[in-house]
Amino acid sequence: MSAAASIAVRAAHAIVFDEGRDGGPGFTLMRDATVLVTGDRITAIAHGGAGEELVAEAAEVIDLGESLLMPGLIDLEGLVDIDHLLLDSWWSPEHEARLDWSADYARAPREVLSPADRSLLRRYGLVQLILHGITSAMPISSEIHGAWAETHDDLLDTAGIASELGIRTFLGPSYRSGVHVTRADGSTGVHWDEARGEEAFAGAVRFLDTVDAIADPLVTGVLVPCRIETVTDAILAETGRVSAERGVLVRAHATQGLDSEIGVLAGDGRGAPLDVLDRAGLLTDRLILAHGVYLDVHPDVHGEDRGDLARLAAAGASIAHCPLTNARYAFWLERLSQYLDAGVNIALGTDSFPPDLVRAIDAGVQLAKAQHDDLGRGMLAEYVEAATLGGARALHRPDLGRIARGAAADLVAFALDDVRMGAVDDPIRTLVLAGSGRDAHFSMVAGRVVMRDAAIPGVDLDALRREGQRVFEQLRAAYPERDALAGPHGSSEAELFPPVFPAYPPRHG
Repeated sequence: MSAAASIAVRAAHAIVFDEGRDGGPGFTLMRDATVLVTGDRITAIAHGGAGEELVAEAAEVIDLGESLLMPGLIDLEGLVDIDHLLLDSWWSPEHEARLDWSADYARAPREVLSPADRSLLRRYGLVQLILHGITSAMPISSEIHGAWAETHDDLLDTAGIASELGIRTFLGPSYRSGVHVTRADGSTGVHWDEARGEEAFAGAVRFLDTVDAIADPLVTGVLVPCRIETVTDAILAETGRVSAERGVLVRAHATQGLDSEIGVLAGDGRGAPLDVLDRAGLLTDRLILAHGVYLDVHPDVHGEDRGDLARLAAAGASIAHCPLTNARYAFWLERLSQYLDAGVNIALGTDSFPPDLVRAIDAGVQLAKAQHDDLGRGMLAEYVEAATLGGARALHRPDLGRIARGAAADLVAFALDDVRMGAVDDPIRTLVLAGSGRDAHFSMVAGRVVMRDAAIPGVDLDALRREGQRVFEQLRAAYPERDALAGPHGSSEAELFPPVFPAYPPRHG
């Protein structure tokens, strides 16, 4: 089949974008849909019998049967590591502090994994994103197992794996000037190493040049500073300058922690998070604010609107909302409706394992119902739009996040024919109620089929699972050496990660 040959994708249900819809452009549900893809673009859409004309034009027909065909999901906090949340979302604050770096360890950190295993970890993470229906991702990875932060070469490897697999990525190595640590007395703080921060930022800027040289349409360079309380004002200002000069997007982790971020910034005399970002020239329409939770409307901050939302809306900044991760770490966005009513663009992220935006949408919907005390205010449509159109707006890519003529051919389909899914009413309600990202069985990026029948061409999922488990066990085994509160004989994995129920047979001695 030539590059210009067309593919007809058929499904019982599809969420398509209708420019002429009553009430203004937006999504509409199409039954018995056929989408014609030519090259990397969607060239026609039809339903029912009219779809037969598109089938006649196509060199290949992909019939997805009783499935929901959607725009490819966009994850702006796409996890590409293995252990995030698996090990650190179960403990009291005192115990959790033992999982951070100790102050001693921070003076001479090491790479826990070999270069080959770090590469395998990235492959594992990117494959997980595809398997859960994500077609565009801005990856994030934990730095806790690294010698400091991500490097230029780390992200170059990520770009190569992503292109091989076929997922669309927005990439940049994370960088920081400091790291959260726990001291021997149990207190917490930030260990600073400004020279490492400057080196990491230089690598991030160099990576932008590398991406330009690669000229891969599926890879876009971005700037991704770590949590802003661990990045100096000088490097944040340089981030703002480079972003403005080159028109590069910036994802910044801010307004996600009370003591760990807002308290640290205040203690250092740097001001409130939005002030720090504004002073650095980052509060613009190129900013993607990861989480965006602890603003003035949140009851743990002021509990009233003092202008933060209007400030974000006026700047054109976007928020990468991570409802499932928020729930698992026991914090929440104070009413999605307030953000949308204020004109703030909302995108979604997973930020942890599993990278499942369907479950994230479900978590957000149930929270919205509870916050409004109204089952009719679950905002399901708004959450689906955030996972697609909102992400596209944040990325400045109006060709993404929609099934429409001329849009990028980024598609995902979720199976609805499993008896465990139950009866199908509205297909999107059915998917969110009874399904998950694991029901994704087909995806296409830029006209290339990257997953079919829940398999990824060239990927041995069984082997990857085994290797992922091996790497995970290495990561878990490294925690005791960083434990600031270990006793005189050190600590163990069993002490740091006790099972839910006592192990059998019981251990003696």
